[in-house]
Amino acid sequence: MAPRSRSFRHLLHWLIAGSRGGVNRAKIISILNDEPMNANQLTGILEVDYRTVRHHLDVLEKNGVITPMGERYGMMYFLSPEMEENYQVFEEIWNRFGNKEKKAREE
Repeated sequence: MAPRSRSFRHLLHWLIAGSRGGVNRAKIISILNDEPMNANQLTGILEVDYRTVRHHLDVLEKNGVITPMGERYGMMYFLSPEMEENYQVFEEIWNRFGNKEKKAREE
């Protein structure tokens, strides 16, 4: 594994499993993998308030996971090229963390 790939794996692990909001960030990544969307569309799908979605989008953008295009309310979000290249890594982390999260909620 190349050093950059390893550091991106670590970044994804921290963003998903190692910090508050990881579940929502993982859902956003998964949704954007299927189809680019704007913040308002994500708000409706995730059923969380707009400010929360904006916060997570800002975190993902700052860390190079997503790329915005457009302006203001029409701004669409796409996965960054590096995220697309590492999507399988994301799935591995999300499958492990998501299953633990689901079990914790059931208990």
